[in-house]
Amino acid sequence: MGFEQLLDIAEHLFEVVGVAILVLGGFISLVVYARDLSLGHRRVAYTALRHNLGRTILLGLEVLIIADIILTVAIAQTLENAITLGVIVLVRTFLSFSIEIELEGVPPWRRRASTAERSQALD
Repeated sequence: MGFEQLLDIAEHLFEVVGVAILVLGGFISLVVYARDLSLGHRRVAYTALRHNLGRTILLGLEVLIIADIILTVAIAQTLENAITLGVIVLVRTFLSFSIEIELEGVPPWRRRASTAERSQALD
């Protein structure tokens, strides 16, 4: 087995793992949502579902980016693939950034200040 074949296997493995994270994480999030709903906690259930799905999507996207990097950098080194990777990374980064803001309520660069403000308010 050659080096390129190993890289091809690694790329496919990361793709499978990324999709598995999305599918399993989505399913588990829905099961937790149904459990919370059955306990009568609608608002908590909805908030937890959004949080769990957001985290699942973020993790799945990170793993899928690894597969794209392996494909572009190590296997198919063409300008077209590099541009495609750049666009994919930009879209996924924007999506991850948007989900992170949605989950945390503040942009990442304001998270530390927001945490400090909350702790001061509690004192």
